[in-house]
Amino acid sequence: MRAVDVRVDGEVQGVGYRFGALRRADELELSGWVSNEANGQVTAHVEGLGHRIDKMLEWMREGTKWSHVSRVDVEDVAVQGIEGFTLR
Repeated sequence: MRAVDVRVDGEVQGVGYRFGALRRADELELSGWVSNEANGQVTAHVEGLGHRIDKMLEWMREGTKWSHVSRVDVEDVAVQGIEGFTLR
């Protein structure tokens, strides 16, 4: 198991990014959450198998067809044992 905190910059709010992340996390059977921040970023905490997190990070670097991702910062963190993936 692996866990990461992710910070996404760019045009990622109001373009379905969080809902796309939720759908992709569900497809990959990952746990955690994704949230819009007041500064325009999207942040997320993702937990699961390493190769599945890698696929999630690939998606997060691309985003939806309406988003424009300019930067993704990833930090490995401790697994919290979260169940399911939610929007915040």
